[in-house]
Amino acid sequence: MTPPRPTRPARRADAERNIAAIVTAGLDLLTKDPDASTADIAKAAGVGRVTLYGHFPTREALVEAVLDRAVALVDAALEDPAYEELPAQEAISRLIASSWELLDRNRRLLTAADRVLPTERIRHYHEGALSRVERLIARGRDEGAFRTDLPLSWLVAHVYATLHSAAQEVEAGRLDHADAARVLDATLRSVLAAGR
Repeated sequence: MTPPRPTRPARRADAERNIAAIVTAGLDLLTKDPDASTADIAKAAGVGRVTLYGHFPTREALVEAVLDRAVALVDAALEDPAYEELPAQEAISRLIASSWELLDRNRRLLTAADRVLPTERIRHYHEGALSRVERLIARGRDEGAFRTDLPLSWLVAHVYATLHSAAQEVEAGRLDHADAARVLDATLRSVLAAGR
């Protein structure tokens, strides 16, 4: 007689599929509408609300899982060896353009995160991108292209704050979406430039 097949691993696989579907649906909906409800996300994921709450008991937990996924995708997209090969000024402009494109795509998700997560936790998610910015600014200083009269950490914080301010201004309709990348590049190049 054949022993019965174990059901536990199948349940675990189902749980993993459900979690992946919920996070994918959350990423899709929250990048379009920061007010997307958990009921809408559950429906888009093809699961019931009980299942969603079984994995993500609070909106905060759900938004954090979605933000985890978004940041992993952003980090993968920003892995470009050209940043290390180009002169620092050109590399920072390229990084700002790429970062803006990704931030713009996720700005409504950031609005949702701002509503339920502490600021320091949100900033933690940007550490990978910020370490790239820090390395580029440090290299630009060594090349004589970027200013050295202000602390490196302050310049990195300024890049972070300016990118997020641009997202807020676009969301509020005070900055034209089509012009945001140019405005960001001009602003940050001016702030970083040597000889100030």
